[in-house]
Amino acid sequence: MATVINMPRLSDTMEEGVVASWLKKVGDKIEEGDILAEIETDKATMEFESFHEGTLLHIGVQEGDGAPVDTLLAIIGEEGEDFSTLLNGSTSASEETKQEETTEANTETEVVTTAAVAIPEGTIVVTMPRLSDTMEEGTVASWLKSVGDKIEEGDILAEIETDKATMEFESFNEGTLLFIGVQVGESAPVDSLLAIIGNAGTDVSALVEAHKNGGLNSDAPAAPKAELAKEKVKPTATKAENTEKKVTSSNTTKGGRVFASPLAKKIATDKGINLADVNGSGENGRIVKKDVENFTPVAKASNDSANTAVTSFAVAGEEKTEEVKNSSMRKAIAKALGNSKFTAPHFYLNIEVDMDNAIASRKTINAIPDTKVSFNDMVVKATAMALVKHPQVNTTWNDNVTKYHSHINVGVAVAVDEGLVVPVIKHTNALSLTQIGASVRDLAGKARNKKIQPAEMSGSTFTVSNLGMFGIESFTSIINQPNSAILSVGAIVQKPVVKDGQIVVGNIMKLSLACDHRTVDGAVGAQFLQTLKTFIENPVTMLA
Repeated sequence: MATVINMPRLSDTMEEGVVASWLKKVGDKIEEGDILAEIETDKATMEFESFHEGTLLHIGVQEGDGAPVDTLLAIIGEEGEDFSTLLNGSTSASEETKQEETTEANTETEVVTTAAVAIPEGTIVVTMPRLSDTMEEGTVASWLKSVGDKIEEGDILAEIETDKATMEFESFNEGTLLFIGVQVGESAPVDSLLAIIGNAGTDVSALVEAHKNGGLNSDAPAAPKAELAKEKVKPTATKAENTEKKVTSSNTTKGGRVFASPLAKKIATDKGINLADVNGSGENGRIVKKDVENFTPVAKASNDSANTAVTSFAVAGEEKTEEVKNSSMRKAIAKALGNSKFTAPHFYLNIEVDMDNAIASRKTINAIPDTKVSFNDMVVKATAMALVKHPQVNTTWNDNVTKYHSHINVGVAVAVDEGLVVPVIKHTNALSLTQIGASVRDLAGKARNKKIQPAEMSGSTFTVSNLGMFGIESFTSIINQPNSAILSVGAIVQKPVVKDGQIVVGNIMKLSLACDHRTVDGAVGAQFLQTLKTFIENPVTMLA
């Protein structure tokens, strides 16, 4: 009889899995213990073993695709067996849901379509522009035009206050201002109705009413919303406008300021045109886009041979942005660290440790055959012993209670290609330096080779993160919840220190302790660091 294989829960926090690769294909014989696939969880990429025998009849999740825990992953059964009933049974619920969603969507579409009002020919709906990359709404600081005024291309309609500055909003259309949708001092979201421009006498009451009811069709061919939103940042080629109007007034003030629209300035900069040489056709001789586009430079004779021509260059280069799908591990890291940073009130304590004795002790220990101890192993051991003396740091915060852990399990942060994992050294305080070193190397190797098990990454009560091997002198970390603190370990650096009244060269290592203020107070954290400093500076005390 065919068996349904569901997406397994390979870690305690796993909500969905991504199939990294299938090691079997449809039609292959499956034995108990065979590896079916490699599945990427929120913590690691792990092999998924079959507990059934038979033939692989169906694959429900293709490579690179993700699926929630307990959804259909595969079907195993006898060769040639009909599994359509199982397949239909697993998809019926989702199909019903999709049908309901489709029905609701169709209903909503009908309502919107019914309420939508077509925009009259020659009428332009001007929406609130996005004048900065982070702008979500704009406030009208002032209107420079009133209802009934004639609008020319390049005229400034209003001054709009964004989240970064107050900017002039230029019209790229001609006609009569028929309606103002946002009054001075009022705010409106990006792409909402700002004004309506069209032929004089056009009745736009239906458009206004439709806007109030949310049924305004702003996708008219005359003024696509996407184009309007981009007009301030990306000028596009327009037809040349022939005009016989000549402006004799100067476009500069006594102070030398050139009156030009922002778009005209941008085009002039791109083309290397000096705006002082351009005659403006806008209000009061203001230079607009068409003035720059129609400008023809005139060669000027120069009597001063010492004058050097200055050419303006616009730097051109390819701009490319690539989107990479976030892995399950990356999502889990973002979620966990975001929750920790924004729910736990962090505070940081820093201390310097004299490593001269530790360096000498490590050299003596490593001289023993088949023995290798790192400075990180010494820090982990000292941390576990300091936690014994300061149980307040070895805690977990819950809303109603604080959990005091009698066991000490130190997690050691390990960088892998996909992100960061934290293997846990269980009962660290009971292990020797060599045992800690062997455990750290074993678990770190498993993590980098994607062989680590969920049980080996859970249950930590404290975490150590070390970037000293990268030359980082000091840094702060985000607490690895449900821990109450995390220790950041920097590099050992030689620097001048004072010993016995003399300035000598010392070996100094900086430690930073991030604490959750809900469980660990400043004095408690400081006392913990003092004890930790004593153990590291005097390694022999860790043998007592």
